[in-house]
Amino acid sequence: MRILLIAVMMLALGGGAQGQSLPKPMAAEAVLRAAVVDVIRPSVIRFDAVSRGLKSAVGSLCAEPDADGLAIARQEFGQVVVAYGKVDFLRLGPLMEDNRADRLFFWPDRRGIGLKQVQAILAEQDALATDLAGLKAKSVAVQGLGALEFVLFGTGSESLSGAEGAFRCAYGSAIAANIAEIAKALVAGWYLPNGVADRLQAPRAEYADYRSNIEALEEIVGLVAHGSEALRDKHLKPFMASAEKAAAPKLAAFWRSGLTMDFVRANIEGMRALVALSGVARAVGEKDQGLDNTIDFEFRNAIRALDLVTLPVAEAVADDKQAKALDYLVLVTGSLQGIVGEQLSAALGLSVGFSALDGD
Repeated sequence: MRILLIAVMMLALGGGAQGQSLPKPMAAEAVLRAAVVDVIRPSVIRFDAVSRGLKSAVGSLCAEPDADGLAIARQEFGQVVVAYGKVDFLRLGPLMEDNRADRLFFWPDRRGIGLKQVQAILAEQDALATDLAGLKAKSVAVQGLGALEFVLFGTGSESLSGAEGAFRCAYGSAIAANIAEIAKALVAGWYLPNGVADRLQAPRAEYADYRSNIEALEEIVGLVAHGSEALRDKHLKPFMASAEKAAAPKLAAFWRSGLTMDFVRANIEGMRALVALSGVARAVGEKDQGLDNTIDFEFRNAIRALDLVTLPVAEAVADDKQAKALDYLVLVTGSLQGIVGEQLSAALGLSVGFSALDGD
């Protein structure tokens, strides 16, 4: 089955042609506008809305701790993780300012540095971590989603349903407030007059970041190519078994909350939406018109693989069928990186192998 799937994937890879046809100016402008207006702005607005819901839920839990309040706070956390999954790969503009990407989600944390710092705050009951200003002065690893996941789902989190969890809850409340503040800043940044949204939609020679449609389109294409690479290398391969190592499910993001695959799915869906709604793969010459279908075919393959992973990640890596689905997902993300970063890039006349593919 795996061989058949790989064969299908290779056929898809062979469908694109290398071309150098520059997109028509109006087509490029329409793509850039749709990327901002129809995808990026709605994604950060959704993230902002659910982050405010999380802040409210954790605040209510702290005011009146009980099991129902803890369950609601955990549900709200899940919504924020999914919403952030559709933002995480949008690594430009406001997300990359003021260390926001790391403050929201410090990952990967291969040495467990962040976890140790969070555990130290809880053990020492560090009062600075319960105040938003004090928390923001601390390590980025204790300010965001990873830290809040341990507070809500990690060892000792049951105490949050009673008075004995008061400090833990106050720390969680400060993290939730920090996430909400950053989410609000992302929205403001994407609506800032003469900000990144305006420069990306209407590049000019005098701008330092986007001087032409080509440079702006490189950014959009790079988000998907680099996002596929990051998804594979940061969120799939570290916890999966290989010829060199056994599976290590505790290296998966959000394994405590059972949200690992929800985050991965949101990432895939976010990138698929950026390609589909912006129309970037349709702004190519006649001979490359099949690229749009080829790319969406691979996104659908990724989603079908995700549909097969139904168990918590610790059990999924031990289940033969689901482990193979994860293996295939790794192949598909590699295929997407190649098709988007190389074939689509060439079809649009962009620089093949531009820096976005070289890693963080």
